[in-house]
Amino acid sequence: MSGSNDEEALAGLKEALADSGFSVARHVVFPESDLPTAAELTAAGLPLVAVFTGDGTLNAVLDTLAAWDGAVLVLPGGTMNLLSRRLHGDAAPADIIAAVAAGDARRRRPPVIACAAGHAYAGLLAGPGTAWSRVREAMRESAVVDLAQHSVAAISDTLAAPGVLVRQPVMGRTEGYPLIELIAGDHGIEVLAFYAESAGDYLAQALALARRNFREGPHEVLGQAMALTLAGSDGEPFGLLLDGEPADVGAAERFELVPCAVDLLATTGDG
Repeated sequence: MSGSNDEEALAGLKEALADSGFSVARHVVFPESDLPTAAELTAAGLPLVAVFTGDGTLNAVLDTLAAWDGAVLVLPGGTMNLLSRRLHGDAAPADIIAAVAAGDARRRRPPVIACAAGHAYAGLLAGPGTAWSRVREAMRESAVVDLAQHSVAAISDTLAAPGVLVRQPVMGRTEGYPLIELIAGDHGIEVLAFYAESAGDYLAQALALARRNFREGPHEVLGQAMALTLAGSDGEPFGLLLDGEPADVGAAERFELVPCAVDLLATTGDG
């Protein structure tokens, strides 16, 4: 439902796989069907799983296949495709598949963000601003009434609710921010803070959401760390999204870089 994963795109993907000599043993549409498990893949002698989805489904697949000895090919089938960009740059699915078929890919286990609530393979959002995820879902479903209602609620929540701050190491404002994003990188977790202090800021953020890229809204880069602790500025639990999916946390949560638990195929030199 991300907008880049439709019947036409899927047909193109199947054609690219066939052209590159890949045989599709099983096609799974999640969540309508169960994800394949490591044991099932091993028993069937299948060495490769290609994932053409958004970040939330990708999260479920990689968690399910943790400790599997095969490889996962992440293809850009979502809106932001952050993990795919780390592994393949801005290459299109057909070009990525052709590179893998030509032997121009290598296995690697890139760092991902881990916390008590789970893993974030593409990115993590924390704070009352996670209420904007409801706006995103309404946009995907073209639900105009829901979009208006959720936009009003998201603005209200962001204005009224206490923020989230980086407690350890100390970064940015001690009063916190409406939304903090953590992005895994090879050299640390990048910390971005989003804010909305004026009508102009809210308009800029609304326009960014309308373009389906909230990162174009007002924000600042706070820094980078191998591990850090986020906390609610009022000592209460805060909102959290792991790869776009909600998760429960307490008043403070530690996040750290860990290796991905399954091999991913990378086709770029810096992936």
